[in-house]
Order: sequence, then C-alpha cells, then structure tokens
Amino acid sequence: MDVTDMLKALPVSDGIYCIHADIQTDDLFEGIWPIPDGVSLNTYIVKGEKVALIDLVRDWTDAPKQLEYALNSIGLDFSSIDYLILNHLEPDHSGWLKEFREKNPRAAVLSTAKGISLVKSFFKIDTGLQAVIDGDTLDLGNGKVLTFYETPNVHWPETMVTWDPVSGCLFSCDAFGSFGALGAKVFDDEFTGEEHAFFEKECLRYYANIVSSFSNFVEKAIQKLAGLDIKCVAPSHGIVWRKNPLAIIERYQKYASYAKGPAEKEIAVIWGSMYGNTKAGLDAVIRGIEAEGAAYSIHRVPDENISYVLASAYKSSALVLAMPTYEYAMFPPMAYVLDIFRRKHIYGKNVLRIGSWGWAGGARKEYEAAVAALKWNNLEMLEWAGYPSGDNFAALEERGRKIAMLVNGIQI
Repeated sequence: MDVTDMLKALPVSDGIYCIHADIQTDDLFEGIWPIPDGVSLNTYIVKGEKVALIDLVRDWTDAPKQLEYALNSIGLDFSSIDYLILNHLEPDHSGWLKEFREKNPRAAVLSTAKGISLVKSFFKIDTGLQAVIDGDTLDLGNGKVLTFYETPNVHWPETMVTWDPVSGCLFSCDAFGSFGALGAKVFDDEFTGEEHAFFEKECLRYYANIVSSFSNFVEKAIQKLAGLDIKCVAPSHGIVWRKNPLAIIERYQKYASYAKGPAEKEIAVIWGSMYGNTKAGLDAVIRGIEAEGAAYSIHRVPDENISYVLASAYKSSALVLAMPTYEYAMFPPMAYVLDIFRRKHIYGKNVLRIGSWGWAGGARKEYEAAVAALKWNNLEMLEWAGYPSGDNFAALEERGRKIAMLVNGIQI
C-alpha cells in the first residue's frame, strides 16, 4: 500500500472526516510511558457551510504535515478552517496551535473557560477565543450543529466532548482512547480479531497509565452522556468506533470500576531480587498460587517498564510484592513502583508482601508508610535473613495459597 493512502482523510459520516497522524517514535508518551507500537493523533473535520477542525496535534514526527496532506485530500488546507474546537488542551492535542494561528489568523478557537485560560497561558494568544459551556451549540450551516458537553477531569479539568446529533458522532478526545498506531485503517469494523485483541491490551495500558486516577470522573461523564444516541465514538487516540460504539464505552466503564473493585480474578506478581534470595522465596509463593489454580501474571522490576506493571496491577484484584531490604529500606525499583501506585490510585487490593534482608531489615517500615493511603488488605508479610529456610518455604507456600484463595473467592 502506498504510504500516502495512510494519510488520506477518511469519511466518518456525511460531511465528517477523520484525519489522523501516526506517531512512531522512541519518545515516551507524557515523558513516561513507552509506545513501541506508536500512537495515533486523531483530529476531525466537520463541514457545513463553514468548516470546523476538532482538536489539533503537536509537532511530533511530522504530525502537522500528515494533517496537511489529509486536509488536501478533501480539498482543504489550514486556511480553510473557520473554527478550531479544542476539547482538551494537553499539548499532544494543542501543541501546534501557535503555528496553526500563524497560517490561519481568522479561525475562532473554542474551548471551555478553563481551556481558554490554558490557551492564553500556554500560547500567549488572547484574540479570537470563544469559551463555551455545557449545552452550547455551534451552527456550521447545512444542518450541521455541534453541541458541547463539559466532562471535567477526564482527564484534565478543562476537558469537554463535542457531539453531532445528526450523525450520532461523539468526539471524545482522550476519553475512550488507546495507544497504538492505526495505519490505513481507523474504524472498528475494519480490524481483525487479533488486531482488536492488541488494541484492547493497549487500551487497558493507556487507561491505567493516563486515566486511572480520574476513574470517578470517567463514570460521571459516562452517566452524563448516557442519554445521547451515540452511533460513533471518535477519540483522539486509537480506533474510531462506528459499528459498535458501546463496546468502547462499556470497556471504559469496566476499567473505571476497577478503581473501586472488584477487579479481575488475577494476581499481579511484582518482584525484584538482588542476589536470588528473594526470588527463591517468591518461587515458593508461586507454588502455592498454582496449587490453588489462581491466574497470575509476573513482572520483574526494574527490567519491565512501569507502564506494563501498572496496567497489570490495575486490572488485578490481588498483588504479590517481593522485594529485598536495600540499605535499611525498600529495594529502590519497588519503591518507585509503589509511588506510581499511590499516584495512580491503585486502591482496594489484596496484597502479600515478602522479602529477604542481609545484615539488617528495614524495608517493612518504609513499605507500611508507602501504602498506608491505598486501602489495601495486607496479608501477614514474611521477611527472612539471607536464603530462606525450610520453614520459610513452607510458610511462603501457604501464603501463596491464601492469596490465591482470596482471589478465587474462598474464605480463609
């Protein structure tokens, strides 16, 4: 396939087009999260008598050039835009605003009042700005009337969504998004089952990494939009859902529910070991988990990036944390993991913490302080000096059985 075919604007409905840029880079998303399979920056054109561009891009791997080519493919360019609607001001959706304004000084910029404030502070632009509130509309002519709904803290305070009642298309920006570049296909009915499985994993990782702290606001937004006859969900990252839009909404509803429980009946085993002593004890725990037939995933830190560890922990109802004492405190990579868990509100888990120590302990005190706010049900932890003994192995295997029984719904 010609690469230019991947850059063409794709019709979503009458007068509505998806124009997207695929980002393939070693850069980290938000400066933290790896995107080895890329990410899409989706923007949308709505054409009536006037033309609206919904959301923008940043100058990232030539994204503006990809956008320009897509516009040209439907006979438009940046100067054709009458309105720029910014649902969300995070720089991946607004970073090219100053350059856009230079190419098109006449286009009005619409956002929530908080969004307009960010336009002024981020870009030092003070003219041609229009704040909208819940229920405001924008009449583009020819029957195209867009409606705006504020959805604060999904996932910044200024966020909103844009709604086209005629096509039933919801332009949701970061809500209902996913990691993963799209290529020439953007619609849910174009992807194979295997491709959907990939995007579902990347959707969970995206949610856990980007949105999980704001799950209560996700639930509020979904409730707020429940009365709309949504026939297409058009996010700023990932698949455009035109055949089964409820699939992605229900997926986000499920992910939001993980923040309060119950999560999936799985155990995320997260471990680090300096010289193998903690690993030897962990092996006994895993024998106990397997004896009870509980599902588990295993992640070694710092070898595995926190992005993937976080996604696994977020969806799992239980955690096993195995770490040695390091200089009277926690193994530093595990301390970082727990700090991320605190920031991302990984609440309400059943947790087993184990670990070895050398000349002295100390990890327990720091651990208890680190997780105090996370509302975890901590099983009795077990620490030992040096290599575990026979009694240690028996106790560790029993603890593995206990946490597996909790996951399986068996009272202990």
